[in-house]
Amino acid sequence: MKNIMDESSLNRSLVRMTHELIEKNKGVNNVVLVGILTRGLPLAQRIAHHIHQIEGTTVPVLSLDIKSWRDDLKHLNLPHPETKLDIQGKTVVLIDDVLYKGRTVRAAIDGIMSSGRPACIQLAVLIDRGHRELPIRADVVGKNVPTSDLELVKVNLKEIDGTDMVIILENPQENKR
Repeated sequence: MKNIMDESSLNRSLVRMTHELIEKNKGVNNVVLVGILTRGLPLAQRIAHHIHQIEGTTVPVLSLDIKSWRDDLKHLNLPHPETKLDIQGKTVVLIDDVLYKGRTVRAAIDGIMSSGRPACIQLAVLIDRGHRELPIRADVVGKNVPTSDLELVKVNLKEIDGTDMVIILENPQENKR
């Protein structure tokens, strides 16, 4: 196990990511944050809190459960729920903890598009570990962490896990999420 982010470095990364999102969008008018369940949602809420502190503006935070749009769960015949996200014509910032192969993000984009047509979709991730299988890249990244396929990047957040930290586990077979 290798600790790559502690509580303070994780928070610094989120503050920097928030500033990047504000600059990229020339403010936060018409911006909606969409946190991919599970750990993307608390990250989106934290970024919204930082936006409020910096800009004095409250941005909407929505959650998205992407299970129904995942290509590796099609055999379960999960119905596509009627997603009720108010995203029509808005700048949607998808937020997740780890970007790996890109399949979760692809599913999230399908879920968002089932709700309407946003003006644009941006991606913000705390950790980008590489190894993409799809042509997807993050617009805002907290930390790039080169890894091997034999490693697992585990993000722990206070809201879910009781502590803030990011670790790399060497043997993912024993430590599956």
